[in-house]
Amino acid sequence: MNTVVDILSWGFLLAGGAFCAIGALGLVRMPDFYTRMHAAGVTDTLGAGLMLFGMMLQAGLSLVTVKLIMIGLLIFFTSPSATHALARAARARGLQPLLATGKGPSKRS
Repeated sequence: MNTVVDILSWGFLLAGGAFCAIGALGLVRMPDFYTRMHAAGVTDTLGAGLMLFGMMLQAGLSLVTVKLIMIGLLIFFTSPSATHALARAARARGLQPLLATGKGPSKRS
């Protein structure tokens, strides 16, 4: 039984690490501010959430698990809110998305 929990835990930890690595690549490869911000937001929420869940499985039923749940809830609520506030501030300053400037790929009908 302990081996199954270890395998599941490592699966979640590796999946979270993969999401973080793919998100970091997305931050480098995306063309404009808004798509980079989307990559960072998804990475922050999903990658960190999977890693936290893997650590919860390792910790078992303990006070550490409760603390990890609290950290997960904090990330779950603050990350999307911060990303939204950042996007609104950029839009208010006049930063247009790449497609709005006409420099992006052409729209297909």
